[in-house]
Amino acid sequence: MTDNLSMAQSTRDDDWTMVIRPKRHWLDMRLVELWQFRDLIILFVWRDFVAYYKQTILGPLWYLLQPLLTTLTFTVIFGRLAGLSTDGLPQFLFYMAGTVVWSYFSSCLTKTSNTFTANAGIFGKVYFPRLTVPISILFSNLITLAIQFSLFLVFMAYFGLAGAGIRPNIWILLTPLLFILMAGLGLGFGIIVSSLTTRYRDLQFLVTFGVQLWMYATPVIYPLSQVPEKYRWFILANPMTPIMESFRYAFLGAGTLKLTYLLYSFVFMIVALMAGVLIFNRVEKTFMDTV
Repeated sequence: MTDNLSMAQSTRDDDWTMVIRPKRHWLDMRLVELWQFRDLIILFVWRDFVAYYKQTILGPLWYLLQPLLTTLTFTVIFGRLAGLSTDGLPQFLFYMAGTVVWSYFSSCLTKTSNTFTANAGIFGKVYFPRLTVPISILFSNLITLAIQFSLFLVFMAYFGLAGAGIRPNIWILLTPLLFILMAGLGLGFGIIVSSLTTRYRDLQFLVTFGVQLWMYATPVIYPLSQVPEKYRWFILANPMTPIMESFRYAFLGAGTLKLTYLLYSFVFMIVALMAGVLIFNRVEKTFMDTV
């Protein structure tokens, strides 16, 4: 008995690899833990990417078929039947550019918006930084984006060689920044919604519908130049508008690219991320009582 007591007394905090303590306030975010749990993020990314189409007939081909089918649908309905302008660009390329950009953002937002409800089982059993789940979603979606973006480049090269009049330019160098802005906005809004759905489940039903409405407020199926001047301020208030227009301008040579607009999107992203992380940090302490 004495030996056991002496062994217990000799145990100190620095003998443990990790000591879990409760968060004391909103700003106690412990972001350093995300780096310590980077292997878990990689595991989540592998799980999401491999398992998503695991039991489908076509498997990974869906990563290519989805943007192709969406682009063809937009081309027929909005390009041919509705006759919407594409700023002189080939309709297929115009809509594919919009599809690739919007798919990444909307996928990040919708998938992170159910972080708490979809992972309540594992969250209630084991400790790890909860932000690893939405961050892993960004990276798994980034793999999908890389595949679809490569497909877009193939079609862009084809139309370019066919003399379609597209004009790629030096602003292509902004592509990593545009992807970061999309990821940040998707993560920020996604974790805000995820935090609120732990108490207000109605938001789960509104997310998909809201994202669809948001798409129509973004120049995905129409160029900004075709928006009447009196309504243009509303479209420009959308932080995704400068990203969409800049992407088309950089790769296709038509659109609106202004650094002030991109700065607005960047500031909007920072605010959304800060608000999202703070709310997420607050909710994760008590979400098991309400989820």
